[in-house]
Amino acid sequence: MTTVEIPAGWPATEEAARAVQDELRARVVLGEPGPPPGTGHVTGVDVAYDDERDLVAAAAVVLDAASLEVVAEATAVGRISFPYVPGLLAFREIPTVLAALEALPHPPGLVVCDGYGLAHPRRFGLASHLGVLTGLPTVGVAKNPFAFTYDDPDAPRGSAAPLLAGDDEVGRALRTRAGVKPVFVSVGHRVTLDGACAHTLALTPRFRLPETTRRADALCRRALREAKDHASPAVARPVT
Repeated sequence: MTTVEIPAGWPATEEAARAVQDELRARVVLGEPGPPPGTGHVTGVDVAYDDERDLVAAAAVVLDAASLEVVAEATAVGRISFPYVPGLLAFREIPTVLAALEALPHPPGLVVCDGYGLAHPRRFGLASHLGVLTGLPTVGVAKNPFAFTYDDPDAPRGSAAPLLAGDDEVGRALRTRAGVKPVFVSVGHRVTLDGACAHTLALTPRFRLPETTRRADALCRRALREAKDHASPAVARPVT
């Protein structure tokens, strides 16, 4: 049933994983503007787990950034590649997420992760990790603020407040629906924080969470259900 092998030399201990984070974090590019919101492609990635069967399924869904219509999608299934350790979750997900991205028939453009970039205890969440490994511009949009503090943004859509680690702004609490709990946006790689927030607003015309996240979440859950009964290789298909 395994379709994505754990890479040779993949970290097996917390110490080794933190050493990899330290090395790769120095390669994060900050300050590049990234692609303009609403142009080209934008891709959502997400994962689903079955810990009892030691399986993780990843999905990548490419949207047309202007219309938010699905252009292509891909899935990959593999063994969970690292134990659950807060702050090191990327090591459980990266191999299958990379396989899903590589299976896409179209360039992904900007990648939006359901998780964190700089808003991470070690300033290197999944969005940053994935961006450095692929070279793609990446953004993290999380459902909760992890351990960081923020003031509640004003009620209107588009209002934002700094997400703080002490005095350092590591992201923003962004109101994507008026009067609804904010999402938590942080830079991954090759995007500014202003740009990351603008992309997030462009991807949330109707719901709190970005369309990229909503589509990828549904697809990875479906892929995991199918993987429980069938050994499925990474699959990619254009959407017509």
